[in-house]
Amino acid sequence: MLEPLERRGHGALAIDLPSDDVDAGYGEYADVVAAFTLPVDDEVIVVGHSLNGLILPLVAARRPIAALVYLCAFVPLEGQSLDDQFASSALPLLTFAERPSADDQGRSHWPDEAAARRGLYPDLSDEDAAWAYPQLRPQAQKGASEPHPAGLPSVRAVSIIGAHDTVVNPEWSRVVARDRLGVAPVELDTGHMPMITDPEALADALDAVSSDA
Repeated sequence: MLEPLERRGHGALAIDLPSDDVDAGYGEYADVVAAFTLPVDDEVIVVGHSLNGLILPLVAARRPIAALVYLCAFVPLEGQSLDDQFASSALPLLTFAERPSADDQGRSHWPDEAAARRGLYPDLSDEDAAWAYPQLRPQAQKGASEPHPAGLPSVRAVSIIGAHDTVVNPEWSRVVARDRLGVAPVELDTGHMPMITDPEALADALDAVSSDA
């Protein structure tokens, strides 16, 4: 995903978050992003994919941000946990055909490549799925039960949706983009992993965000 952005003239970082740390919550995730981007003096565009949409407002509280991009992502509600959103939403947030398992620390994980393909990225090619599966790490669940500590900041927000997302419900994402972020979503003809299945289309969408910033 970085190379298509770099060809369009952008510097880009892909940041590993402490997803497997059972003690890490929203604040720790945002600290990592802020630390990695600290050397960048200019305002940056931060893209949060899937669960990581929840940390975007906290990153904006830690450093100057030009725009926050929710990519096939959850959007936080101040004072509510993700579990609270699951319970109160009129629309399902998740539409997995198959859900991940829990490991001995209560972290969600995909036990094998076949399960990951069925539940997380059914639209990936065999080659891409074989590459993607070893990149997956367990996801600790502290964030799911942790009330979100911040509201949405006064920073430009962008919603990019995979129209065929089988993980984060695109119907829910359309409603939340309009009602919570106050924007019309950008829709890609992809599933939950546009950075793998159509990186050029995603790079075009992100390039447009930069052009409008």
